[in-house]
Amino acid sequence: MRNTVRIISVLTVVGLISGTALVLMYNYANPRIIKNQKNEMEKAVYKLFPNAKKYDKVAMGDDVVFKVTDKSGKSLGYAFIAEGNGYQGPIKMMAGIKPDLATLEGIEILESQETPGLGQEIASDNFRAQFDGLKTSPEITYVKNAKPGSPNEIQAITGATISSKAVCTILNEQIKTIKQKLSK
Repeated sequence: MRNTVRIISVLTVVGLISGTALVLMYNYANPRIIKNQKNEMEKAVYKLFPNAKKYDKVAMGDDVVFKVTDKSGKSLGYAFIAEGNGYQGPIKMMAGIKPDLATLEGIEILESQETPGLGQEIASDNFRAQFDGLKTSPEITYVKNAKPGSPNEIQAITGATISSKAVCTILNEQIKTIKQKLSK
């Protein structure tokens, strides 16, 4: 009986110390994580629109769109976050679209948990460059083991078709939503 009480007491103290340490670490790290995510998002906007001077957040329901302008105030387009499921986890990207909403400026991958060496290639310069100047209508599609034949196609990553398809699907869904909300 004594040993049981002693074991329960020790486990309770260890649990309380561990729980307190986790809470303290979370409270220490969480503001820094949020700040870093915001910085990465801002960097992505300026990578997509190198001539941008500023951007304004435009809240549209659950979505946030960044209206990007140059130093004279001329609209360069819109940047938006698109996220959804990939092969191994969520994919979160920033995409830029021209003011006519018909042509992409490009994409930047913000978060991805795809397979290293395969699906993680969605963050490579070669894959992302395919989205520069890509037409958004009709929907973005992918081709396997062939060169893209139309202005709305990209070439899927060999061995990571699911990740390539996921990027296209996520973008198409968000572009459709953005177009509907901006045309109102």
